[in-house]
Amino acid sequence: MKLLFICSRNKWRSLTAEKVFEQYSMYQVRSAGTEENARIKVTAGHIGWADLIFVMETKHTRRLKEKFGPSLTGKKVIRLDIPDDYPFMDEELIEILKARVSEYIEVPD
Repeated sequence: MKLLFICSRNKWRSLTAEKVFEQYSMYQVRSAGTEENARIKVTAGHIGWADLIFVMETKHTRRLKEKFGPSLTGKKVIRLDIPDDYPFMDEELIEILKARVSEYIEVPD
């Protein structure tokens, strides 16, 4: 299963999610950001590649729809409601990510 994690700049939340979930062999994982200055900017290729798209906030869903509307047809976009309050690989962020994502996919212990 191919998982795509999206936040604004792809520096803290989505990059942390990529690092956490890529350790599970049953998933292929990428991350990207919606902002112009993102470390890796989300593209139509990312959208087409992904089986599941996890966004951190409502604004990320809106930005994806504005830019990639038709490409999102048939794609499951899941909002995790994680604010931009955590640095990269923050322990609390990791626990929140695992808890929220586990509602949709298997997260091994």
